[in-house]
Amino acid sequence: MFFTQSLLTDVTTLVVTLTVILVTYYKWSYTYWRRRGVPSLTPKIPWGNLSNPLNRKDTIGVDVKKMYDSMRRQNWKHGGVFFMASPVYLVTDLEYVKDILTKNFQNFVDRGLYYNEKDDPISAHLFAIGGPKWRNLRTKLTPTFTSGKMKAMFQTLLDCESNLQEKVAAELGKNQAIDIKDVFGCFTTDVIGSCAFGLDCNTFKEADSPFRKYGKKVFTNTPIRQLKSSFSNSFPKLAQQFGISVMPKDVSDFFTKVVKDTVEYRQKNNYTRKDFMQLLIDLKGEGKQDGKSLTMDEITAQSFLFFAAGFETSSTTVTFALYELAKHQDIQQKVREEIETVLAKFDGKVTYEAIQEMHYMNQVLNGTNYFINCFLILIHLRTVTIIKNDTTGL
Repeated sequence: MFFTQSLLTDVTTLVVTLTVILVTYYKWSYTYWRRRGVPSLTPKIPWGNLSNPLNRKDTIGVDVKKMYDSMRRQNWKHGGVFFMASPVYLVTDLEYVKDILTKNFQNFVDRGLYYNEKDDPISAHLFAIGGPKWRNLRTKLTPTFTSGKMKAMFQTLLDCESNLQEKVAAELGKNQAIDIKDVFGCFTTDVIGSCAFGLDCNTFKEADSPFRKYGKKVFTNTPIRQLKSSFSNSFPKLAQQFGISVMPKDVSDFFTKVVKDTVEYRQKNNYTRKDFMQLLIDLKGEGKQDGKSLTMDEITAQSFLFFAAGFETSSTTVTFALYELAKHQDIQQKVREEIETVLAKFDGKVTYEAIQEMHYMNQVLNGTNYFINCFLILIHLRTVTIIKNDTTGL
């Protein structure tokens, strides 16, 4: 059905009408912080205070850092910004951060990240979901991260060490520059694959290891993926209605199948192992609705998060730490001396207790620039999203 006799006129009218509606919606949305008396940086349609995701050269963390610096220069203790049309609350004062994480925590419980539990179950993990769902899942998972259970998994980590030593020795023998990021990426993939799934990823010997392949793909951005991510995070309800999944389907299918096969094998063969997967399986409920059991989709999502967040962040942190140690030989020597001194007390063996005594090494890791930036970004994601129409936390 046409409004006029001309298709071109109808299409032009429709486009103009939608454009006017969209621009009006954006302009109204951009008054959000002004209406609440919160200082804000000037946004631009349609990306708000973010850079264009289609030609972005830096990560979103760089954008956030620029916003933070701009507010600090103006001596703001907090301020508002916009991710496309969505209002985001950015804190620059430490006392405000403390207040948000304690007294006003109930008003800042959402992650601010998009997830689609229906169309892409692995996206509904602890780092993305919010509100009561996050609280309930966190209550279920917290007991799995006690020091005792982490200690029980330590040997699993050590079992991957020999492959790392062999790889480094082989690379040194070539007398060429080593891509240490890739080396540690393989190592952490093996560790997380073993701890999270109980599987030997064998990434050092298999260049086309599926875990390494799909692990890299998790963090590989394309313009289309960035656009989908920006849209989904800004309009989550609309994105869910459209069935948008930010994670590539082949990645979701791979990890879903791995988790399903692993769980079925262990249950069928009554096989147990001291790893993260077993901790989740022990929480699995067979149709139970007791509030304490995990569904298969929840197990899959948490396993995926454990893998994705574990191998990349760890390998990148170690890479930057080694870079800084190479630039500061005195600190490197001090770390080496501490390691040798501590290991001498444990007969030269790397143990869980030995690691706990390496205080200076822990300081080096905590002081690594990348680690600090990651921590700040995590704090940002944890605190910036304010629930719309609820200003009790301000």
